[in-house]
Amino acid sequence: MTTVPGSLIWEIIKRNNAFLVKEFGNGNQMVQFSKEPNNLYNVNSFKHSGLANAKTVSVQAGKDSGIVLATTKTNRQKNPSALVHKTVMKKEFSRMAKAVVNQVADNFYRRDLKSAALARLSAVHRSLKVAKSGVKKRNRQTSKKSNKA
Repeated sequence: MTTVPGSLIWEIIKRNNAFLVKEFGNGNQMVQFSKEPNNLYNVNSFKHSGLANAKTVSVQAGKDSGIVLATTKTNRQKNPSALVHKTVMKKEFSRMAKAVVNQVADNFYRRDLKSAALARLSAVHRSLKVAKSGVKKRNRQTSKKSNKA
């Protein structure tokens, strides 16, 4: 079994696939998003496509408040069960950001996805933060009725 080039796959799936979400933007302008795995910006484009590219990056929330960085192995395209390499990160944000930069940009994997991976890491990390519980502060502004008296 031979692998199919990514450009051919993109030409087949770009207008119609199960992950495509079409919505109206401003006026009559159509906006297309994608729910496919390994798509960092969820945009329907060849650059961000997780199906058409051989090298993809994914940043997702994992179990136990960890963040999972997943990359695809290019030499395992014929074996889907061993295709994805996952790394669970549970450290401080700066260390996780450095690990993402090392994996995506510094190892010559996909330099063009560096900013997208960091943006997704920031959003996922922000969503995992637990809100502090405790007494909420009251509004110290006085009401209009008490000022007139």
